Amino acid sequence: MSVRSQSSEPPASSPAPHRAGFACFVGRPNAGKSTLTNALVGQKVAITANQPQTTRHTVRGIVHRPEAQLILVDTPGLHKPRTLLGERLNDVVRTTWAEVDVIGFCLPANEKLGPGDRFIAKELAGIKKSPKVAIITKTDLVDSKTLAEQLIAVDLLGKELGIEWAEIVPVSATANKQVDLLADLLIPMLPEGPALYPEGDLTDEPEQVMIAELIREAALEGVRDELPHSIAVVVEEMLPREDRPADKPLLDIHAFVYIERPSQKGIIIGPKGKRLKEVGIKSRKQIEALLGTPVFLDLHVKVAKDWQRDPRQLRKLGF
Repeated sequence: MSVRSQSSEPPASSPAPHRAGFACFVGRPNAGKSTLTNALVGQKVAITANQPQTTRHTVRGIVHRPEAQLILVDTPGLHKPRTLLGERLNDVVRTTWAEVDVIGFCLPANEKLGPGDRFIAKELAGIKKSPKVAIITKTDLVDSKTLAEQLIAVDLLGKELGIEWAEIVPVSATANKQVDLLADLLIPMLPEGPALYPEGDLTDEPEQVMIAELIREAALEGVRDELPHSIAVVVEEMLPREDRPADKPLLDIHAFVYIERPSQKGIIIGPKGKRLKEVGIKSRKQIEALLGTPVFLDLHVKVAKDWQRDPRQLRKLGF
């Protein structure tokens, strides 16, 4: 078993060819994939939340190095689908796996391996082309004994299913432990070639999609467990305010928060609109940081009945 830690001897330096390619993080929902993507990129490009199945779009984060460009594909968590939306999210995952240069399998250090991990590992065992790296996430939440047990369990899981891990790397994205080392290990697995994105680009996600995701992240906070999967956000319009002087611009953003049932409307809006106002304040700050310009955010809540099961509504909401 090859487990990497920061104390490993650095590889001998020699002028290496430039590499560029795609790495994909997979794992069951809430395994820390989005947090890890953000830590590697050095800025928020993927939304994170305490509820599982937060990621719905395949977000690409771009890590720039003088010798390489590592493009991270952050997929939804693979899970047993209960709705048409769930099936479509799983299709996104499998399509992505088939197209990337290296796959990182995220397994949280603070949870024993379960049926969900085994389900994904079995699927990974069927992919022969791409090298696979086991990434033990959330190591800051466990002691060294628990971490050692998890490393052994992951190694055994690979042997049992015929997966040869290219590396097994323990990391903590929140404590920034071994995040750079992970990038160092992934880069040699990429093909040689020129950069695929301009220097300075951190993601290829359209701004409107990122803004909708930031609003959805704020709306997810503190709601009941059954609500997260019922929330979708669509940015209907983004326009610069016309009557503003050039040195004091203001961007008007009009967005709809969609839920599935009228009874959920009150949960999102809150007493006297307090909760929706908090969602607006929190997401506006994040949007202004993303765009670098003051924003007026206009939020409305709409019911789209059972949208997760309706193909027409799924299309309208971007799935």
